[in-house]
Amino acid sequence: LFYYKKVCYDMKKILFFLALVFFVKAGAQQVIYLSTEDFLEKVCDVTKGEWKYLGGKPCVIDFYAAWCGPCRQLSPIIEELAKEYEGKVVFYKVDVDKEKNLAAAFGIHSIPTLMFCAKKEQPKVAQGYRPKDMLKEVIDTELLGKKK
Repeated sequence: LFYYKKVCYDMKKILFFLALVFFVKAGAQQVIYLSTEDFLEKVCDVTKGEWKYLGGKPCVIDFYAAWCGPCRQLSPIIEELAKEYEGKVVFYKVDVDKEKNLAAAFGIHSIPTLMFCAKKEQPKVAQGYRPKDMLKEVIDTELLGKKK
């Protein structure tokens, strides 16, 4: 009987820990992977021929490919930034191999390409890998309007 109570108590501790991990993880903002249809609804309807950002918060869009070395280096940085800027900036990823027409609509010829989209301005574009501190500076100044 003692052994059974001990196992039940240990199981309760394990379940509590797993639930805690799940809720903490669920609370962290994740990077959102966009299809062309999602992009047209959440970011900009490029079929209208003009840029009009549809989101409520500024965003960063990472145009990438799974086979691209610099894209793979940048990916964990984008994940970290999504958590750091939770509630302030939305982070999207677009796979250029799956969304060829969307990449073509923006003239994406080099990856990774990042688009920094403020709410009422034309997006700023950066091509190639950028270190985290440089990305934070661009986000802070261009998207959040913070002074250096």
